[in-house]
Amino acid sequence: MAAAMEGCLRRLGLRAAGTLLRPAGAAPACAVVPVRTKKRFSVPEWARELSPEEKERRLRSLGPLFPDERIERAFYLASTADIIDPYVPPEGDARLTSLSKDGLKQKMEKLKQTAASQLSLRKIKDHDPDFSTKTFPEKAQQIFIEAHNCLANFNKQKLHSLVTERCYPEMVRGNRYKTIRWSFVESLEPPRVVHVRCDSMVNRGNLYGQVTVRMHTRQILAIYDRFGRLMYGGEQVPKDVLEYVVFERYLVNPYGTWRMHGKIVPAWAPPKDPIIKTVMLPGPTLDPSQEHEEAK
Repeated sequence: MAAAMEGCLRRLGLRAAGTLLRPAGAAPACAVVPVRTKKRFSVPEWARELSPEEKERRLRSLGPLFPDERIERAFYLASTADIIDPYVPPEGDARLTSLSKDGLKQKMEKLKQTAASQLSLRKIKDHDPDFSTKTFPEKAQQIFIEAHNCLANFNKQKLHSLVTERCYPEMVRGNRYKTIRWSFVESLEPPRVVHVRCDSMVNRGNLYGQVTVRMHTRQILAIYDRFGRLMYGGEQVPKDVLEYVVFERYLVNPYGTWRMHGKIVPAWAPPKDPIIKTVMLPGPTLDPSQEHEEAK
């Protein structure tokens, strides 16, 4: 009995000593704080043992099906992607007079196309009251000259404001590492409007106006490659050029301007001169010993 009392007193003494060393309210010496780690996903055992077809079937049954990836094409509302009802130039233009038989036939075909052009002209004047077929050809020719000067000087910022998104890649394609010399000499005939079209896209209110201008001019064009060799044309000999240039404007935009949209090349036009290319022909392969003997 005495031994049991003595053991009990010893335990009480140890507890009292611990209470004195650690007063009430003090934090414990070490604390366990739960920390959330990154959740890790693992492939279940049943998925590892299945065939690829069975895995795909089970995955399809677990969640919704997503549509297949589609290749989308960029769509620009500021311009169209093509020429609306392109003008068909009469064969022998700039060579026939109105007094000849073929010249009178061309005059009759032109009168037939005038009806559609007049209807489109009314739509254009509803959005652009200042538009006139008498004053527009001179303005169009100025846009044509400025655009080609910007192309020769590689002024891309200004070129974007003078040509549409369709015409820009066609003008700059293949001009890298080349030097272009272009100049406008004179007009052989006054420019004139030969075709007017107005059409809508997406909805009936989205109107685009296109005007085809006939230009018979004299120009100088010379293209040099990156080595400075002449590839096409020449700076001394001007050439007579007959072109049918299409200008477009987004009529709904009140701040829109007329820009060059493309050119119409008739089927009867003569072929262009071939481009002279500079290539390197590989020579015979020499042994190092032969080169050493030649150096001696």
